[in-house]
Amino acid sequence: MVSPIERAIAALQAGRPVRVGQATILSVETASEAMLELLDPDGCAPILLSGPRAAALGLANEREAASPDHPVEIRHCEWLDREAARALADPSRDFDRGPIGPLEAITVEHPECSRAALTLARLAGLLPALWLVSGPAEVSIDPAAIAAATATPVATIVARAKLPLDDLPPSQMVAFRDPASGEEHVALVIGAFGGKPPLIRLHSECLTGDVFGSLKCDCGPQLKEALRILGSEGGGVLLYLRQEGRGIGLANKLRAYALQDRGLDTVDANRRLGFADDERNYGMAAAMLRALGIDQVRLLTNNPNKIAGLEQEGIEVVERVAHHMPVNPHNADYLATKRKKSGHLG
Repeated sequence: MVSPIERAIAALQAGRPVRVGQATILSVETASEAMLELLDPDGCAPILLSGPRAAALGLANEREAASPDHPVEIRHCEWLDREAARALADPSRDFDRGPIGPLEAITVEHPECSRAALTLARLAGLLPALWLVSGPAEVSIDPAAIAAATATPVATIVARAKLPLDDLPPSQMVAFRDPASGEEHVALVIGAFGGKPPLIRLHSECLTGDVFGSLKCDCGPQLKEALRILGSEGGGVLLYLRQEGRGIGLANKLRAYALQDRGLDTVDANRRLGFADDERNYGMAAAMLRALGIDQVRLLTNNPNKIAGLEQEGIEVVERVAHHMPVNPHNADYLATKRKKSGHLG
């Protein structure tokens, strides 16, 4: 059965309206001209932006826009048509255009609905920019349902099977589904744990690094080395989590890469897109571990946020095991930024 969040995500991605509490929203990125005219015939719809994106555009003061929890509403003006709005939302155009016209940031009328709407856009992998329209919506969702689903994920095992792998002990893959969003995550269970807290690796999906061998990050080498270490330990678990691009999605990660090519680091690129430094949370990882009967772990990581995230969800981290990869000329700045700005451990 399709969940309300799945329906809402699909509608936003398809450029259709979604009712979130008292607000009806359209994605600035995906809404067609025809849909916008249908739902905003007078051409007066304001735009909702995340706080970081508004701050990057100079449309809100830094105190109010320092967190994605503080959305900013932009009053409609004569020149703000569909194309201008898309240029406003897409940071790839920031370096090529002149100053934007005068815009007025106004108080968000329904903060809870606005925050939930922007969370929904992120879950859909879309830019955090939404039209606020007044027409009907075929899909409605309660803001509390979005907050509940993202705050306390539930991991449901949907399939498991043996998965023989080169140079590793007998292994099996366990597939989980988030019943709220429909996203699927997997656990690779390797060997046996011997009655002690198993060695665990939380690995966020990285198509560019894991599959294509990108040199811009260290994800591919981390994945391979984690499997080798788990095998040498005789057993452990690797959780492969659907959190591409630190939780902003593949398309937005590629946008961040383009911004890095213009001189921004990975943190500043995410902020300019309108996201937090790191949009991931580890509630789903904790739920997956509990479903596997694991409540104490040795964690293979350099990221203190993973330790804090698991412990906040009730998983005890009894030991941190360092996980360092060699640096190459393409990812040296990226790794330095993770240590300097994201607190990654040496």
